Amino acid sequence: MEKEFKRPIRVLVAKVGLDGHDRGAKIIATSLRDAGMEVIYTGLRQTPEMVVNTALQEDVDAIGISILSGAHMTVFPKIMALIKEKKMDDVLVTGGGIIPESDHKELMKLGVGQLFTPGTPTTEIANYIKNWVKVNRNF
Repeated sequence: MEKEFKRPIRVLVAKVGLDGHDRGAKIIATSLRDAGMEVIYTGLRQTPEMVVNTALQEDVDAIGISILSGAHMTVFPKIMALIKEKKMDDVLVTGGGIIPESDHKELMKLGVGQLFTPGTPTTEIANYIKNWVKVNRNF
């Protein structure tokens, strides 16, 4: 990976809202680190504003939202609106958790990237982020 990029890919992993189940987010954060990425894990109970502001301050390439609470149709649209407002259109917003397939399509229309369900191999997530960054980011 070091040969492909001038610096490690930076990914922000976040838990938004009252969802207190963070085991999956921690597993993803560790897996992305193991894949050579620089990972910032925000911890629990973040607001969309906190997530986007941290992403801006940390100059991340991707934001990964872990959501199991069912609030994905509120959280992702708010994050996408803030991303656009702050002109961060070249930052990948992806995520995973319990999100029905029909909602995947609606969220993708808003610009959200691929969403991953529980049980997805972590290598698939890391490869998706790597490939997206290679095509969409310039560093």
